[in-house]
Amino acid sequence: LKNKNKVKKKIGNSFDTEMFRSPKLVKMYNNSYKYSFPKCEQNVAAARISGFDGFPDILKDFLYYRHCRHFPMILDLPDKCGSIEEPEDIFLLLVIKSSPMHYERREVLRKTWAQERSYKGLRIRRIFILGTMGNNFEKERLNKLLKTEHQEHNDILQWDFQDTFFNLTLKQVLFLKWMKRNCQQVNFLLNGDDDVFANTDNIVDYLHGRRDNNGSQHLCTGFLIQNGFPVRWDRSKYFVPSQLYEKNVYPNYCGGGGFLLSSFTALMIHSYSNAIPLFPIDDVYMGMCLEKAKLAPAPHIGIKTFGWYIPSKKIDQYDPCYFRDYLLVHQFFPNNMYLMWHQINDPNLKCGVTNSSRTIQT
Repeated sequence: LKNKNKVKKKIGNSFDTEMFRSPKLVKMYNNSYKYSFPKCEQNVAAARISGFDGFPDILKDFLYYRHCRHFPMILDLPDKCGSIEEPEDIFLLLVIKSSPMHYERREVLRKTWAQERSYKGLRIRRIFILGTMGNNFEKERLNKLLKTEHQEHNDILQWDFQDTFFNLTLKQVLFLKWMKRNCQQVNFLLNGDDDVFANTDNIVDYLHGRRDNNGSQHLCTGFLIQNGFPVRWDRSKYFVPSQLYEKNVYPNYCGGGGFLLSSFTALMIHSYSNAIPLFPIDDVYMGMCLEKAKLAPAPHIGIKTFGWYIPSKKIDQYDPCYFRDYLLVHQFFPNNMYLMWHQINDPNLKCGVTNSSRTIQT
């Protein structure tokens, strides 16, 4: 790329140095910078990849624009984590991948496990990360919806890119860049989808119980996927041709429904992502970055991103006694989410013998 300018911004006692493609600084307020970038053009050379004509359209689109990493920010949260002069002491930042049309999910999360609050004196804060959807009037309506939510709740980061499955990796990369600039002092992050159920009390207890790690050391834990392999069937949502990934096995990674990161590890992923081309499956991409950084993800028995098991058909699969000890479960929808949160927090909930210690052990 030509005419690269190096932009430095002091954050505390460190500098955030990034290379941009001919950025123009438009406005600076508090600890937020806004840039304008030339519109990212289609990489027509991608069409010369062997077998390209037979790829699904969504994959073709991904390959045409894979190089694009700079997009205008529509909604920002420059003071979410405090200011440069007075950063807020945040123990757990909830980073929730959402879609513009998922208003009901966001509203339920705000009232349940993603409430911004303090638990045992440790602050929990919430951010939804999104792109855009639709064209013309539909896109305009959805953007107005998000702006209205943002004005009321101050919890949305939105960039002007198409919010699709294959762009989840881009969403992660853009968030990590934002975190580096605005929120690197947090201790830990929960990175998850808007259809997971998380017991944030248990998560804080688990993280705070790790006396050897206050977020300044490596931590990436969740439902560990080992020896995962690329799907070569072109009708699958997860289709990855050998032209895009030659190996038959993915690096180890945590299922993208929800996993926990220390701020150290999040910033390491951000650093190494700059040298790793975007990949259409976001959790695999995170595993690629960890492998490059020589950091290993770890399993946690209390995180279930591929469903859960109830040992008897005579018991409701949403029995709160089976969920009060978990950290995170996928997949939940708003009605069950709302009910479960209130049930597990009911002081009158009576359950049989449980092994509650399982949620704080890895």
